[in-house]
Amino acid sequence: MQNPLTVRFWGVRGSIACPGSHTVRYGGNTPCVEIQAGEERLIFDGGTGLRVLGQHLLPLMPLEAHLFFSHTHWDHIQGFPFFTPAFTQGNQFNIYSMLSTDGRGIQSRLRDQMLHPNFPVPLQVMQGDLKFHDLPLGETLQINDVHVEYAPLNHPGGATGYRVNWQGLAVSYITDTEHFADRLDENVLQLCRQADLMIIDATYTDAEYYAAGSSKVGWGHSTWQEAVKVAEVAGVKQLVLFHHDPLHDDDFLDQVGQEARQAFPNTVMAREEMSLQLRPLIGGQLLSPLRSEGVAAGLGMSEWRLCG
Repeated sequence: MQNPLTVRFWGVRGSIACPGSHTVRYGGNTPCVEIQAGEERLIFDGGTGLRVLGQHLLPLMPLEAHLFFSHTHWDHIQGFPFFTPAFTQGNQFNIYSMLSTDGRGIQSRLRDQMLHPNFPVPLQVMQGDLKFHDLPLGETLQINDVHVEYAPLNHPGGATGYRVNWQGLAVSYITDTEHFADRLDENVLQLCRQADLMIIDATYTDAEYYAAGSSKVGWGHSTWQEAVKVAEVAGVKQLVLFHHDPLHDDDFLDQVGQEARQAFPNTVMAREEMSLQLRPLIGGQLLSPLRSEGVAAGLGMSEWRLCG
Protein backbone atom coordinates (compact mmCIF):
# COMPACT_ATOMS: atom_id res chain seq x y z
CA MET A 1 0.00 0.00 0.00
CA GLN A 2 1.28 3.47 -0.89
CA ASN A 3 2.29 5.89 1.84
CA PRO A 4 -0.57 8.18 2.85
CA LEU A 5 -0.83 11.91 2.50
CA THR A 6 -1.16 13.09 6.10
CA VAL A 7 -2.77 16.35 7.24
CA ARG A 8 -2.24 17.46 10.85
CA PHE A 9 -3.90 20.41 12.55
CA TRP A 10 -1.78 22.33 15.07
CA GLY A 11 -3.95 25.45 15.32
CA VAL A 12 -7.56 25.87 14.17
CA ARG A 13 -8.73 29.19 15.69
CA GLY A 14 -8.97 32.55 14.03
CA SER A 15 -8.30 36.12 15.21
CA ILE A 16 -6.65 35.41 18.56
CA ALA A 17 -5.50 32.45 20.62
CA CYS A 18 -8.11 31.47 23.20
CA PRO A 19 -6.85 28.78 25.59
CA GLY A 20 -9.09 27.77 28.45
CA SER A 21 -11.57 25.26 29.80
CA HIS A 22 -14.11 26.26 27.13
CA THR A 23 -11.83 25.33 24.21
CA VAL A 24 -10.29 22.06 25.46
CA ARG A 25 -11.82 19.78 22.84
CA TYR A 26 -11.20 21.89 19.73
CA GLY A 27 -8.13 23.81 20.90
CA GLY A 28 -7.25 27.47 21.23
CA ASN A 29 -4.19 27.96 18.99
CA THR A 30 -4.35 30.05 15.83
CA PRO A 31 -3.86 28.61 12.32
CA CYS A 32 -1.17 26.08 11.47
CA VAL A 33 -1.72 23.01 9.29
CA GLU A 34 0.98 20.48 8.36
CA ILE A 35 0.82 18.28 5.26
CA GLN A 36 3.20 15.37 4.77
CA ALA A 37 3.14 14.29 1.11
CA GLY A 38 5.70 11.60 0.44
CA GLU A 39 9.08 13.04 1.37
CA GLU A 40 7.85 16.63 1.45
CA ARG A 41 6.67 18.46 4.58
CA LEU A 42 4.45 21.47 3.85
CA ILE A 43 3.27 23.83 6.59
CA PHE A 44 0.42 26.29 6.08
CA ASP A 45 0.40 29.43 8.21
CA GLY A 46 2.43 30.31 11.27
CA GLY A 47 -0.12 31.08 13.96
CA THR A 48 0.46 30.07 17.56
CA GLY A 49 0.01 26.45 16.50
CA LEU A 50 3.39 26.68 14.74
CA ARG A 51 5.13 26.84 18.11
CA VAL A 52 3.50 23.52 19.08
CA LEU A 53 4.47 21.96 15.74
CA GLY A 54 8.04 23.16 16.26
CA GLN A 55 8.30 21.27 19.54
CA HIS A 56 6.93 18.16 17.83
CA LEU A 57 9.59 18.42 15.10
CA LEU A 58 12.61 18.76 17.40
CA PRO A 59 13.36 14.99 17.52
CA LEU A 60 13.30 14.89 13.70
CA MET A 61 16.05 17.47 13.15
CA PRO A 62 17.85 18.17 10.92
CA LEU A 63 14.85 18.74 8.71
CA GLU A 64 13.66 20.53 5.60
CA ALA A 65 10.16 21.96 5.18
CA HIS A 66 8.14 24.39 3.10
CA LEU A 67 6.17 27.07 4.97
CA PHE A 68 3.30 28.79 3.16
CA PHE A 69 1.55 31.87 4.53
CA SER A 70 -2.00 32.75 3.54
CA HIS A 71 -1.30 36.33 4.69
CA THR A 72 0.39 38.11 7.57
CA HIS A 73 -2.35 39.23 9.91
CA TRP A 74 -1.18 38.60 13.45
CA ASP A 75 -3.12 35.41 14.07
CA HIS A 76 -1.28 33.78 11.15
CA ILE A 77 2.29 34.83 12.01
CA GLN A 78 2.46 35.03 15.82
CA GLY A 79 3.96 31.56 16.14
CA PHE A 80 6.84 32.19 13.74
CA PRO A 81 9.16 33.96 16.24
CA PHE A 82 8.66 30.96 18.57
CA PHE A 83 9.29 28.28 15.92
CA THR A 84 12.31 26.63 17.55
CA PRO A 85 13.59 24.66 14.53
CA ALA A 86 14.13 27.92 12.62
CA PHE A 87 16.75 28.94 15.22
CA THR A 88 18.81 25.77 14.69
CA GLN A 89 21.61 25.43 12.17
CA GLY A 90 21.20 22.56 9.74
CA ASN A 91 17.45 23.01 9.29
CA GLN A 92 16.20 24.34 5.97
CA PHE A 93 12.94 26.21 5.40
CA ASN A 94 11.55 27.57 2.17
CA ILE A 95 9.02 30.29 3.04
CA TYR A 96 6.36 31.40 0.57
CA SER A 97 3.61 33.97 0.17
CA MET A 98 2.17 36.21 -2.48
CA LEU A 99 3.11 39.88 -2.28
CA SER A 100 0.96 41.98 0.02
CA THR A 101 -1.39 44.56 -1.47
CA ASP A 102 1.27 47.23 -0.80
CA GLY A 103 3.89 45.22 -2.70
CA ARG A 104 5.89 43.94 0.28
CA GLY A 105 7.41 40.48 0.31
CA ILE A 106 7.11 37.81 2.97
CA GLN A 107 10.64 38.32 4.35
CA SER A 108 9.99 42.00 5.02
CA ARG A 109 6.68 41.29 6.71
CA LEU A 110 8.03 38.57 9.00
CA ARG A 111 11.10 40.66 9.83
CA ASP A 112 9.01 43.63 10.90
CA GLN A 113 7.10 41.74 13.58
CA MET A 114 10.43 40.79 15.19
CA LEU A 115 11.82 44.34 15.34
CA HIS A 116 12.12 46.28 18.60
CA PRO A 117 9.90 47.08 20.47
CA ASN A 118 7.65 44.27 19.21
CA PHE A 119 10.06 41.39 19.90
CA PRO A 120 13.38 41.03 21.78
CA VAL A 121 15.41 39.36 19.00
CA PRO A 122 15.47 40.08 15.25
CA LEU A 123 14.86 37.68 12.38
CA GLN A 124 18.62 37.49 11.78
CA VAL A 125 19.06 35.54 15.02
CA MET A 126 17.40 32.54 13.37
CA GLN A 127 20.29 30.27 12.39
CA GLY A 128 18.31 27.93 10.17
CA ASP A 129 18.73 28.20 6.40
CA LEU A 130 15.69 30.38 5.56
CA LYS A 131 14.88 31.03 1.90
CA PHE A 132 12.06 33.47 1.14
CA HIS A 133 9.96 33.25 -2.02
CA ASP A 134 7.40 35.76 -3.29
CA LEU A 135 4.88 33.83 -5.36
CA PRO A 136 4.04 35.39 -8.74
CA LEU A 137 0.37 35.77 -9.57
CA GLY A 138 -0.95 33.27 -12.11
CA GLU A 139 1.77 30.64 -11.71
CA THR A 140 2.10 27.34 -9.83
CA LEU A 141 4.86 25.71 -7.81
CA GLN A 142 6.50 22.29 -8.22
CA ILE A 143 8.28 20.77 -5.20
CA ASN A 144 9.63 17.46 -6.52
CA ASP A 145 6.47 15.32 -6.94
CA VAL A 146 4.19 17.80 -5.12
CA HIS A 147 2.36 20.39 -7.21
CA VAL A 148 1.05 23.49 -5.42
CA GLU A 149 -1.54 25.83 -6.91
CA TYR A 150 -2.47 29.17 -5.36
CA ALA A 151 -4.78 32.12 -5.96
CA PRO A 152 -5.88 35.35 -4.26
CA LEU A 153 -8.77 35.33 -1.79
CA ASN A 154 -11.31 37.99 -0.79
CA HIS A 155 -9.92 39.33 2.50
CA PRO A 156 -9.04 42.83 3.77
CA GLY A 157 -5.40 43.41 2.80
CA GLY A 158 -5.40 40.26 0.67
CA ALA A 159 -4.86 36.57 1.35
CA THR A 160 -3.86 33.46 -0.61
CA GLY A 161 -5.56 30.09 -0.93
CA TYR A 162 -3.61 26.91 -1.77
CA ARG A 163 -4.16 23.51 -3.33
CA VAL A 164 -1.71 20.62 -2.82
CA ASN A 165 -1.69 17.90 -5.49
CA TRP A 166 0.17 14.63 -4.87
CA GLN A 167 -0.26 11.10 -6.24
CA GLY A 168 -3.71 11.90 -7.60
CA LEU A 169 -4.87 13.36 -4.27
CA ALA A 170 -5.77 17.02 -3.68
CA VAL A 171 -6.03 19.04 -0.46
CA SER A 172 -7.28 22.64 -0.53
CA TYR A 173 -6.40 25.17 2.17
CA ILE A 174 -8.78 28.15 1.93
CA THR A 175 -8.78 30.40 4.95
CA ASP A 176 -9.46 34.08 5.62
CA THR A 177 -11.80 34.54 2.73
CA GLU A 178 -15.24 36.12 2.56
CA HIS A 179 -17.92 34.88 0.19
CA PHE A 180 -19.57 37.20 -2.29
CA ALA A 181 -23.25 38.05 -1.93
CA ASP A 182 -24.21 37.23 -5.52
CA ARG A 183 -21.88 34.39 -6.56
CA LEU A 184 -19.34 31.82 -5.46
CA ASP A 185 -15.71 32.89 -5.69
CA GLU A 186 -14.20 31.46 -8.90
CA ASN A 187 -10.73 31.32 -7.35
CA VAL A 188 -12.05 29.26 -4.46
CA LEU A 189 -13.96 26.92 -6.76
CA GLN A 190 -10.87 26.40 -8.90
CA LEU A 191 -8.66 25.57 -5.93
CA CYS A 192 -11.29 23.23 -4.48
CA ARG A 193 -12.39 21.41 -7.65
CA GLN A 194 -12.95 17.71 -6.89
CA ALA A 195 -10.67 18.02 -3.84
CA ASP A 196 -10.34 14.99 -1.60
CA LEU A 197 -10.12 17.35 1.37
CA MET A 198 -11.17 21.00 1.57
CA ILE A 199 -10.08 22.99 4.63
CA ILE A 200 -12.04 26.23 4.59
CA ASP A 201 -12.79 29.34 6.61
CA ALA A 202 -16.12 28.89 8.40
CA THR A 203 -15.72 31.46 11.16
CA TYR A 204 -19.39 32.40 11.49
CA THR A 205 -22.88 31.05 11.15
CA ASP A 206 -25.23 32.75 8.70
CA ALA A 207 -27.17 34.15 11.68
CA GLU A 208 -24.04 35.83 13.04
CA TYR A 209 -22.85 37.03 9.65
CA TYR A 210 -26.13 38.78 8.78
CA ALA A 211 -27.17 39.81 12.30
CA ALA A 212 -28.82 43.24 12.46
CA GLY A 213 -26.66 45.63 14.47
CA SER A 214 -23.67 43.24 14.67
CA SER A 215 -23.23 42.13 11.06
CA LYS A 216 -19.89 40.59 10.10
CA VAL A 217 -20.22 41.59 6.44
CA GLY A 218 -16.89 42.99 5.28
CA TRP A 219 -14.86 41.38 8.07
CA GLY A 220 -13.15 38.99 5.65
CA HIS A 221 -14.56 35.65 6.81
CA SER A 222 -17.26 33.24 5.75
CA THR A 223 -19.85 30.88 7.25
CA TRP A 224 -20.26 27.15 7.44
CA GLN A 225 -23.36 27.40 5.25
CA GLU A 226 -21.32 29.05 2.49
CA ALA A 227 -18.62 26.39 2.95
CA VAL A 228 -21.23 23.72 2.25
CA LYS A 229 -22.24 25.52 -0.95
CA VAL A 230 -18.64 25.52 -2.15
CA ALA A 231 -18.20 21.85 -1.27
CA GLU A 232 -21.31 20.88 -3.21
CA VAL A 233 -20.57 22.92 -6.33
CA ALA A 234 -16.86 22.03 -6.41
CA GLY A 235 -17.52 18.31 -5.92
CA VAL A 236 -15.44 18.11 -2.75
CA LYS A 237 -15.22 14.68 -1.11
CA GLN A 238 -14.56 15.84 2.44
CA LEU A 239 -15.23 19.21 4.06
CA VAL A 240 -13.20 20.45 7.05
CA LEU A 241 -14.58 23.55 8.80
CA PHE A 242 -11.70 25.72 10.02
CA HIS A 243 -10.70 29.09 11.55
CA HIS A 244 -13.17 28.85 14.43
CA ASP A 245 -14.27 32.11 16.04
CA PRO A 246 -12.60 32.57 19.47
CA LEU A 247 -16.06 33.23 20.96
CA HIS A 248 -17.30 29.79 19.90
CA ASP A 249 -16.80 27.35 22.76
CA ASP A 250 -16.66 23.57 22.42
CA ASP A 251 -20.39 23.09 22.84
CA PHE A 252 -21.14 25.72 20.19
CA LEU A 253 -18.78 24.01 17.73
CA ASP A 254 -20.37 20.64 18.50
CA GLN A 255 -23.70 22.11 17.43
CA VAL A 256 -22.22 23.65 14.27
CA GLY A 257 -20.72 20.30 13.35
CA GLN A 258 -24.02 18.52 13.85
CA GLU A 259 -25.92 21.01 11.68
CA ALA A 260 -23.21 21.04 9.00
CA ARG A 261 -23.22 17.24 8.73
CA GLN A 262 -26.96 17.30 8.16
CA ALA A 263 -26.34 19.57 5.16
CA PHE A 264 -23.13 17.85 3.95
CA PRO A 265 -22.60 14.45 5.60
CA ASN A 266 -18.85 14.27 4.94
CA THR A 267 -18.05 17.21 7.20
CA VAL A 268 -15.40 17.32 9.93
CA MET A 269 -14.82 20.11 12.44
CA ALA A 270 -11.10 20.96 12.59
CA ARG A 271 -9.64 20.07 15.98
CA GLU A 272 -6.21 20.86 17.30
CA GLU A 273 -3.88 17.85 16.89
CA MET A 274 -6.35 16.05 14.63
CA SER A 275 -4.63 13.98 11.94
CA LEU A 276 -6.20 12.94 8.62
CA GLN A 277 -4.70 10.35 6.30
CA LEU A 278 -5.55 10.07 2.60
CA ARG A 279 -4.48 7.15 0.44
CA PRO A 280 -4.83 6.81 -3.33
CA LEU A 281 -7.47 4.09 -3.68
CA ILE A 282 -9.69 2.74 -6.43
CA GLY A 283 -13.42 3.32 -6.11
CA GLY A 284 -15.49 5.51 -3.81
CA GLN A 285 -13.81 7.29 -0.96
CA LEU A 286 -15.17 8.14 2.47
CA LEU A 287 -13.47 9.51 5.56
CA SER A 288 -13.64 6.98 8.38
CA PRO A 289 -11.95 6.83 11.80
CA LEU A 290 -8.60 5.03 11.99
CA ARG A 291 -7.89 5.44 15.69
CA SER A 292 -8.16 7.88 18.56
CA GLU A 293 -5.79 8.22 21.47
CA GLY A 294 -5.20 10.67 24.29
CA VAL A 295 -2.52 13.34 24.07
CA ALA A 296 -1.16 16.08 26.29
CA ALA A 297 -3.45 18.75 27.69
CA GLY A 298 -6.48 16.54 27.36
CA LEU A 299 -6.81 16.97 23.59
CA GLY A 300 -7.78 13.91 21.59
CA MET A 301 -5.45 12.92 18.76
CA SER A 302 -7.74 11.56 16.08
CA GLU A 303 -6.40 9.91 12.95
CA TRP A 304 -8.54 9.24 9.91
CA ARG A 305 -8.02 7.75 6.49
CA LEU A 306 -9.83 7.88 3.18
CA CYS A 307 -10.97 4.38 2.39
CA GLY A 308 -13.06 2.68 -0.25
